[in-house]
Amino acid sequence: MKGCKGIRNPAFVASSPDSPRRLCPLPCSVEVSVLSTNPLREGSQPQEPQEPQKSPEPPLSSVTPPGSQERSGPESLSEYEEGPCGWGNFQPQCLQCCNTPQGFLFHYCLLALTQDTCLTAKNKTTCTASSSSLFYYLYVFILGQLLLGTGGTPLYTLGTAFIDDSVPTHKSSLYIGIGYSMSILGPAVGYVLGGQLLTVYIDADLGQSIAITEDDPRWLGAWWIGFLMSWLFAWSLIIPFSCFPKHLPGTAEIQDGKTSQIHQSNSLQHTDGNFGQSFKDFPAALKNLMRNTVFMCLVLSTCSEALVTTGFATFLPKFIENQFGLSSSSAATLAGTVLIPGAALGQILGGILVSKFKMTCKNIMKFALLMSITALTLTFVFVYANCENEPFAGVSESYNGTGKLGNLIAPCNANCNCLRSYYYPICGGNGIQYFSPCYAGCTNSVSKRHPKVYYNCSCIERKTEVTPTPSSFSFEAQAGKCSSQCKNLPVFLGIFFAAIVFTFMAGTPITVSILRCVDQKQRSLALGIQCVLLRLLGTIPGPIIFGITIDSTCILWDINECGIKGACWIYNNIKMAYMLVAISVTCKIITIFFNGLAVFLYKPPPLGTDVPYQNQNSVVTTVSLECDLSEAGNDG
Repeated sequence: MKGCKGIRNPAFVASSPDSPRRLCPLPCSVEVSVLSTNPLREGSQPQEPQEPQKSPEPPLSSVTPPGSQERSGPESLSEYEEGPCGWGNFQPQCLQCCNTPQGFLFHYCLLALTQDTCLTAKNKTTCTASSSSLFYYLYVFILGQLLLGTGGTPLYTLGTAFIDDSVPTHKSSLYIGIGYSMSILGPAVGYVLGGQLLTVYIDADLGQSIAITEDDPRWLGAWWIGFLMSWLFAWSLIIPFSCFPKHLPGTAEIQDGKTSQIHQSNSLQHTDGNFGQSFKDFPAALKNLMRNTVFMCLVLSTCSEALVTTGFATFLPKFIENQFGLSSSSAATLAGTVLIPGAALGQILGGILVSKFKMTCKNIMKFALLMSITALTLTFVFVYANCENEPFAGVSESYNGTGKLGNLIAPCNANCNCLRSYYYPICGGNGIQYFSPCYAGCTNSVSKRHPKVYYNCSCIERKTEVTPTPSSFSFEAQAGKCSSQCKNLPVFLGIFFAAIVFTFMAGTPITVSILRCVDQKQRSLALGIQCVLLRLLGTIPGPIIFGITIDSTCILWDINECGIKGACWIYNNIKMAYMLVAISVTCKIITIFFNGLAVFLYKPPPLGTDVPYQNQNSVVTTVSLECDLSEAGNDG
């Protein structure tokens, strides 16, 4: 064995040209590589195996190094069943152009696009009696979400592992980044589409005949159309996905060129090539992954990040609406066009940089850590880009010096018998907002103008008496909230966009790190565990925590005619901003802690044992023997 220091055992058969190189032993150890001949490939002729030479030396016990896979016989031949694109024996030639990683990625992106597209802006709801039969439809929505999770999860577990199998190591992050960016772009379409659908009444055929308008809080948008459209789009992709083979052409050759980067630990149980083919191996496989400390740290970091990202995805429109005085549809559209494209751009940039610089597993984790630290510094934008509440009669402003703060009733409207359950904000000519025309003491209105205008309002201070006429352009109040005087919206959106980009630049690298640090046969299971924990610790509690936190800043609740508290109408903007900063910083610190811990704990395979990641052509067994090199040379 030229070029290698050690003993050449004549009992071993020389390798074929396609086999990996022999490995040089480390000092004070001898590594003997046993390489079998190439297994049969399609179109090749069978060869008789060579008879190994006899050796006077005793047989050596072989130890399979961590991360290597040992296969032989028929199992090695069927490991990667490459095939044409089609359905059974029907394999049209026109479909073979799609039988590539790029073709699969294209359809992966389309299917990913249809996943959170169902997301529409939240309609403002009114209080309903607890005995209403509509309550039972809640279980229909729960069942729908269960079906969405069941059908959508394999795309991000099996689909991601399929992409990683089909492309070289340095290109995997690029493909995964593109695929994940499309899964994020779907909610962007949902936000924009949802914002437009909210302008259509929920009963589309009655939209022109009802008396209320979009500015009325009782307005309900046609949210259901988005679900119908995404359902049709998703089902149309079943046909192209069903024609892909088990493995794309060239997969076996690509796997031969990869090297293992699995985390090395004494607590891990390294498995043989047949492990995982039976369901009885599931408990052992699950235990093995749970004992992989690097994998668990990476998963917990993604859970913390998912908690804050899903919280913002749900409540960012509400934050923009209240901080900057926008309508619900405008806030939803604006939030979607900033939040989601930023996330998609971050996913793609993260994948491109990891691919371009061909980062190792440890360097990928360091890159993700740096991106998370940068995102943390940008999170403080909420502290500087918040706005004071606009004056609100009875809440933050008195009724011309009368009444008490915290009470909507004052002498000017005491005889109006106004309902607290009917929230229809109007803006007075004095720049003060009122809960409704009734609480402003208005007795006349002109509904033909848009927005609707009001006259003779006893609670709005005016200098001269106004005599209203239908053609008059003078008015004391108009429908809708007062225009916000806050000018921080462009600054907030710009910095927040940058924070989102850096946050999601760590997303693809973390996924790639998970694929690298676990055993090759456990990658799909690892991604499945990540999805489960991501839901349990991130995406499920995230909106709940954000909702409770935002509700704690409410200063005016909806109280219906039954005395039951409903939705919140007015929030303390400054308190809301600080509370969101507290949640974001806490989650970011947890993310950084687990990312840093993963970098610290990760141990790559030894440099002297450059073990093939997955070798289809040969079986590699490395034997390490503790010995004295000089004595070994004499024995040779």
